[in-house]
Amino acid sequence: MIVSLDYEELSSLRDGAELALEPAPQGGAVAAPTAEQACLEALRTTEGDLSLTTLAEQQEAQRAIGRILLAARERMDVLVLAQYVGSDDAVNAYFDYAHVLTVLERVRVVGRRMSAIIELVTGHPPTSESSVDVTFPD
Repeated sequence: MIVSLDYEELSSLRDGAELALEPAPQGGAVAAPTAEQACLEALRTTEGDLSLTTLAEQQEAQRAIGRILLAARERMDVLVLAQYVGSDDAVNAYFDYAHVLTVLERVRVVGRRMSAIIELVTGHPPTSESSVDVTFPD
C-alpha cells in the first residue's frame, strides 16, 4: 500500500529522521532500537512516497515516524522557548511537526486497513506471522 507524500511532508520526514538519529544529549532519550534505526535511516534518504507491503513494515514505519514526531515536537518546544512563538524558526518547526503528524495518521490508517484485511482473509486478528506473510501490493 502506498502512503503518498507531498514535498513538504517528505522534507519534514527527512529532517525529522535526521533529528531522531542524532545522538541524545547526556540524560536524553534512549537510542532507537536497531530495526527502528534502520527505518529511520531509510526515511532520512527517502525520495518519494512510502510503499508498505506488509503489516510488519507498516508497524515499523509507524514506530519510526512516531519517534520522528517526538523529535520534531522537542525541536519545536526548544525553539519556541529559546526565541518566541512567532519567530521564523519556531513557525517552521511547527509546520515540520504538523506535516509529520499528518503522515503518521495516514500510516496509522493504512495499518488499520491492513489489519482489517488480514482478519477478513484469515478469519483471525493479525499475528506476528500473518503480519509478515500477508503482502499488500502497491
